[in-house]
Formats: sequence, C-alpha cells, structure tokens
Amino acid sequence: MPDLDSFRTVAMNWVAQTDLKDWTLVLLSPLFFLTVLVEWLRFRRADKQRSTPIYDLRDSMDSMTLGGVYTFLDVLIVFALVLPAMEWAHQFRLTTIAITPWTFAALYLGVEFCYYWFHRASHRIRWFWCAHVVHHASEHMNFTTAMRQSWLYSFAGNWLFYTPMVLLGFEPRWVLFALSLNLAYQFFVHTQWVYKLPRPIEFIFNTPSHHRAHHGRNPRYIDKNYGGTLIVFDRLFGTFVEEAETPDYGLVRQVHSHNSIWLTIHEWVAMARDMLRPGPLNQRLRHLWAPPEWERATSTRDNPPHAPERSSRPHHATRP
Repeated sequence: MPDLDSFRTVAMNWVAQTDLKDWTLVLLSPLFFLTVLVEWLRFRRADKQRSTPIYDLRDSMDSMTLGGVYTFLDVLIVFALVLPAMEWAHQFRLTTIAITPWTFAALYLGVEFCYYWFHRASHRIRWFWCAHVVHHASEHMNFTTAMRQSWLYSFAGNWLFYTPMVLLGFEPRWVLFALSLNLAYQFFVHTQWVYKLPRPIEFIFNTPSHHRAHHGRNPRYIDKNYGGTLIVFDRLFGTFVEEAETPDYGLVRQVHSHNSIWLTIHEWVAMARDMLRPGPLNQRLRHLWAPPEWERATSTRDNPPHAPERSSRPHHATRP
C-alpha cells in the first residue's frame, strides 16, 4: 500500500497542475459562509415570530453538507474527467480565441446562454431533473439554499451544455472559470433579505425577487426564471414570471428527509422504478427524457402532476 509521503507527493503534483481559476468557488467559500452568518443574525429574532422561519437549523445543515461534499467531488471530477473531455473536444474547435476583456465578456455571455438551456433542460428532462431536484428540495429560502447541490451533476452530464463554447475556440479552463463566476453570482440571489432592486436591474439581471419565484412551487412559478446572472433570455424565450404572490418553497412532491444520500438519489430511484414497471420498452425508456410530470398513456399514474395538489402554505411576510 502507498505510504503517506507517496500520497502527499501525488496530491502536491496534482495541485501544481492547477491554477487559481480552478479554485474559484473553493476560494470564495469563506465569503459565502460569512454572508450566511450575517443573514442568520439579521433574521434570528424575526424568525421567532414567523410561522415559517427563514432559517431552520436542520435544513441549513443539510444544505451545507450537500454543498461541502459537492464542492469536494466537483473539484476531483472536473480535473479527472471533465477537463480531459473538454480538452479533447477543444481539438475540434472552429478557431482559437485569446482571452481579452472583450472576449471574456463574450465568453461570459455565451456561458450564461448555455446555463439558461442547461437550467431549462434540468427542469424539463427528467434525467437532468434527477440531479437538479436536490437544489429545489429545501422549503426555506436563504443563502444556505444556494449550497444545496447534487453530488451527481457531473454524472448527469451538466458539463456537456458548455462544450459549445469550447468548440467555438475558448480554452476549457476559461469556460469553467466563467461558469464558476456565474455560479458565485447566483449564491447571492438566494435570499429574502432583498425585496426589489431598481427596475433597470430587475429588467436585465437575475435578482433575489426573480429567483425566489423560480424556487416557488406555486403553479404560476413552476418552470420559470431559468437565468443565472441575467434574466434577458427568460424574457426572450417566454419563461419569465414576475414575483407576485409569496412563493411557497420546495418540491411539488416534497422529499421529507435529512439523509444526504437519500436527498441526492431519491429521484433517480423514483425514475428507475417508473422505468421498471411493465409496458412497452419505448414507453419505459421515455421516462429518461420526458418531463418530470409525464405519465404513460397505458398507466393510471406514474407521477403526480407537476403542480401542487394542495393550496400553498400561508406566508406572512413578503418584504422581510
């Protein structure tokens, strides 16, 4: 068996092959945790008077546990699998695009466009929803909710949505760096602290108001507001909705568990069960790419409709 010194040498050699861009989200982690602490202190007293508090200790611990393991696994998988796959695809690029302030702005916009379609696919294709569902499982909206991520994103193939930028000619590490910045921005829209920003900002950017609506399971909010940094693609492609009624956070088919493994795999298990039910093979396989609420024509019911079967829980404050 390799000794500790050998393991340390391998680890140091591996780290030496990376640069600061590769560690963006890890390096920003202290800022994220500090922001959580400030928000929790802000709402600590007010939460005692709410029927549905903004913070719940167990829920936040679930989110931070999922996020911590996700960050660790993501670093390993990106270096072991995703970067090599993207670098292979980079061989077939249309051109080579050097990074300047202008080309990076174009790259960021392109990554935002790719993110919109990744996010939309993650809600409308069950295979991708199996991974993304983890992020929507919290019935609370606060900064820890942003940390609640699936450990199986790379397995589901989320990185495939960004390969067009590599094929255009952007170097893979720069593509992943732009994505990391996009995800870092999104951390700060998971809050009830900010009600509405000035109208020009609300018109162009994804804001806490827009993203609260995205996390709502109210019928009007389901499958809306997919943008990461911007909201313009939602406006262009008809998936935008304004926050009106107070969002009822969580899943239509809520998973009531604090087991991180079950929170990660429960929808994969449900999809597998649906596929194993008797029926024509094409109907069974369709569970992979059909929307999460799709039901077989020959079945009485596979999944409940992708809409609430009960009225939304009452919330008291829309403007904390």
